[in-house]
Amino acid sequence: MVQDPELIRTMLTDLGPSLDKGRFFEKMGQLLGDSVVTVAGQEHVRKRRQLQPAFGRSKIAGYVDIMRGEVTATVDRWTPGRRLDVREAMVELSLDMLAKTVFSGSLDSAAFRQLRGDLSIVMNGVGVRIMLPDWVERLPLGFNRRFLTARDDVRATIGSAIAALQASEHDTGDMLSMLLSAEDETTGRPLTDEQICSEILTLAVAGTETTASVLSWVLYELARHPDVESRVLAELDDVLGDRPITFEDVPRLTCLDRVITEALRLHHTGWLVTRRTITETRLGPWTLPAGTELAYCQHALHRDPAFYPDPLTFDPDRWLDENQSLPPGAFVPFGAGKHKCIGDRFATTELITALSTLLRRWKLELAPGETVQPVARATVRPRTLVMTVTPRQRCAAPDTTAA
Repeated sequence: MVQDPELIRTMLTDLGPSLDKGRFFEKMGQLLGDSVVTVAGQEHVRKRRQLQPAFGRSKIAGYVDIMRGEVTATVDRWTPGRRLDVREAMVELSLDMLAKTVFSGSLDSAAFRQLRGDLSIVMNGVGVRIMLPDWVERLPLGFNRRFLTARDDVRATIGSAIAALQASEHDTGDMLSMLLSAEDETTGRPLTDEQICSEILTLAVAGTETTASVLSWVLYELARHPDVESRVLAELDDVLGDRPITFEDVPRLTCLDRVITEALRLHHTGWLVTRRTITETRLGPWTLPAGTELAYCQHALHRDPAFYPDPLTFDPDRWLDENQSLPPGAFVPFGAGKHKCIGDRFATTELITALSTLLRRWKLELAPGETVQPVARATVRPRTLVMTVTPRQRCAAPDTTAA
């Protein structure tokens, strides 16, 4: 276990290209296929270059309308006084946003509903399988059969969308179209259907679970800190007025950005990130033999009192302190180095878009005195988070672009 910030920085940046990704990502690759998330070394560099255009500024700008439309459609279905399982609602919302971003013009409504249900099963199953011994997967259990069936069905749905898009010869502007036009720089040929399926499936599982958990924790903390929530609402009113959020508004919502940053610190979704030495490796004063499994815990790192005063206090204003000087490696919400999360800007835009749309329509309230405990699954997420939905007295104009 590596928990010193300087050693974490060394591991992720200086040694990053020479380390394998370790047990966690190796197991994910076995379950979902090789992808930019799971591979290391030159293979990772090659895959990252293939996917990078999908996460460029111009593409993300185009995704905002899709994200906002999905959030609007979701909150339109809420009713005053409803007791909402917040994490489940955020999982469904995150699945909707990601699936529509990837397949905006490539799936009909029936296929989209099937995909969302299958992805939910796969997402919940991956976290368990990564931690369990390999032999458990071979047991004839209903849990295993459901996972394998859902995973195969997701691949079949993606395959059907690929075939339909290829037959139409039409660029729908979504991530799937971009992947179809990408080339394997080793062979100069288009990516195979299997490669595209693995990239989409892994991005869906990794991106949906983390986004849902961060959204849940932000809503929880805002309910516990009405003064912070009031400042966020005032900023939304000042920047947006009555109109829906656009991509250009995202960098202007600085208070909301600090709230998200503090949620990523206090409630980081990553509780175990792994690496593995390929050859004998020097890390600080230690010489590690080849095959050494390394890991660090972002959840613990971001709560270290050596770097964060009152570390268990939710305080977005700590990020206003110009005198705060964190050592490199002490705050790594999206990792660092060549393996830093490829979707960091996408995720931040998604979070700001979702929260700015949701918060102006509804207030989510906790029962008096209620606290929520974290639980480690695929991510660190709320064990149970049920909140009451109440309309805002002054709500924004409806978004006419909603799906």
